[in-house]
Amino acid sequence: MIRIVFIFSCTLLTLFSCKKSEKDIVIDYYNKGRFNGVLLIVKEGKVVCDTALGFKNFEKKIPLTKNTPFCIASISKPFTALGIMLLQQEHLLSYDDRASRYVPDLPAYAQHITVRQLLTHTSGLADYENVLIQNRKITNDDVLNFLKKQSGLRFPSGNRFEYSNSGYTILGRIIETLSGQSYGKFMQSRVFIPLKMEHSFVYDSETVPPSDRAEGYDMNKKPDDYYLLTIGDGSIYSTTWDLYKFDQALKKHQLLNEENSKIMYELPILKDGKRSEYAFGWYVSEGTTMHTGGIDGFRCVMWRDLRDNSCIIALTNQGDAFPVYQFLNAEKKALLRNK
Repeated sequence: MIRIVFIFSCTLLTLFSCKKSEKDIVIDYYNKGRFNGVLLIVKEGKVVCDTALGFKNFEKKIPLTKNTPFCIASISKPFTALGIMLLQQEHLLSYDDRASRYVPDLPAYAQHITVRQLLTHTSGLADYENVLIQNRKITNDDVLNFLKKQSGLRFPSGNRFEYSNSGYTILGRIIETLSGQSYGKFMQSRVFIPLKMEHSFVYDSETVPPSDRAEGYDMNKKPDDYYLLTIGDGSIYSTTWDLYKFDQALKKHQLLNEENSKIMYELPILKDGKRSEYAFGWYVSEGTTMHTGGIDGFRCVMWRDLRDNSCIIALTNQGDAFPVYQFLNAEKKALLRNK
């Protein structure tokens, strides 16, 4: 009997010792050289992990803080989608309008693409990223010229989902056309200031980046900073806490009305009758939304559970050293396990 109790006790001890907390996981990644950045995890409205590990500048050994802005790359797309939705709320556009109504110099083959199709990556526009990315100072005009050189759409609009950064640069241009402001000033006045996102900004030709931003590096800690000048598809710098304010604003309908708050997460139905995986700026699955970002020396992820007010936000500045999806899955399991 004593032996049975002893074995049972040892089994329990083994099980509990395997239950790593959310913070244990990120420290383990940091110790293995796979995470240099900041992490915020909120479970059911309560902060369970809020930490900064590593350096914003490796050469000068300047440590990161929770207020260090990181390039969030494609996590900028939910902000662009929000901008379009704010313009729709002001009756300045309809989601089913042709994008060429606002960007008339789109190539002839793209004249019938709708705003909705751009938002959901179902437009068929070719993605510029693998072609133009070698030029580190490319602008939205360069992307438009790239599109004009293409022979046509990759597939009929609405037929399927295919991620296209090009489509979101067109949305950025629509925001500028209808608002009469640069994309950066629009985001500042309509999103960052109202939500008190004090450490967020758009990196563009008008902006002098603040000295306290994180600098980008590759997995070998060699400089690999962000220099693109496109807007709409990337270009925003932010912090975990600023992004959490964004998360809360969306959940509490601070900027969007209830109708648009619902539309934002509605997956489009493709021509084959199946639902796509991407709504207005977010991947959506079973009550959760997610977006990742990656460019030059930056990798990041923002995962949100709409059902219980939980989220995971990780921003890093050491490029491919960070296995985004592996890390996210480990932290999601820890959230569920430690409830």
